[in-house]
Amino acid sequence: MQYEGMVYRPPSEAYSLILQVTIGCSHNKCRFCSMYKDKKFHIRQLEDILADLRECRAYYSRVRRIFLADGDALCLSNAKLLAILNAIRDLFPECERVGIYGRATDILRKTPEELKALKEAGIGIVYVGAESGDPEVLARMCKNATREQLIVGVRRAEDAGIAASVTFISGLGGRERWKEHAVASATMISEMRPSYASWLTLMLDPAAPVTKDIAEGKFELLKPLEVLDEMEMMLEHVELPEGVTCVFRSNHASNYLSLKGDLPADRDNMLAVVRRAKENSDMLRPEYWRAL
Repeated sequence: MQYEGMVYRPPSEAYSLILQVTIGCSHNKCRFCSMYKDKKFHIRQLEDILADLRECRAYYSRVRRIFLADGDALCLSNAKLLAILNAIRDLFPECERVGIYGRATDILRKTPEELKALKEAGIGIVYVGAESGDPEVLARMCKNATREQLIVGVRRAEDAGIAASVTFISGLGGRERWKEHAVASATMISEMRPSYASWLTLMLDPAAPVTKDIAEGKFELLKPLEVLDEMEMMLEHVELPEGVTCVFRSNHASNYLSLKGDLPADRDNMLAVVRRAKENSDMLRPEYWRAL
């Protein structure tokens, strides 16, 4: 099995077989991100990918899930993705789900028929980093995707039967735009209606470009209680249509407060936890326990 550079995967893919099909991220300019900085984006040769799959089949007796890395593996053509997925189905018939990172623009470049073909071939979930619903924050962080593209992209994946797991980052608007970030992220969840929404908290590697803004006083990080204010405001503004459920999680290692539940059914319970935590700081994860 050949890996190049640091390999990243979503927390929910912790027990999955990680298969690199691309190296790095084709955009790799988000100002909050330090991932993939050691790599120049390129696409792996199909024969090398298939060789890795054959090697893993000889080594593992059972593989329940497979995750296709790196940063936006969904940028591959459908022809190449289907060749990989067909090999997975032949070599790992027991595999229950294939997951993949994808940017909104990757999804939008594919037709509804192409997305349905990927679903039928085994793609069960796509992980999309929205980070914020606020157009100003998206622009400042060089996300290279608009609010509309993110919403339409997620809806297109969901309509094709591919579950979307969408990530948002608390604190990404800084002190200047925390309210706009909270409300716009909530309305984005309401409009895109993803199967899963995850709320992380901003933690920065020194290599992340936005750290320069912090050093120059142009960007102020939120304090823990301000993060809770933002979380409270976000949850208050999510309005999903009747019959729609979104699994919500803020249990990443970066978060001060762990929440999990279904929106909208468990919103009041989660809000109650947030409000208790605002009165009792002992409920918050200590700084030394937080991690990227």
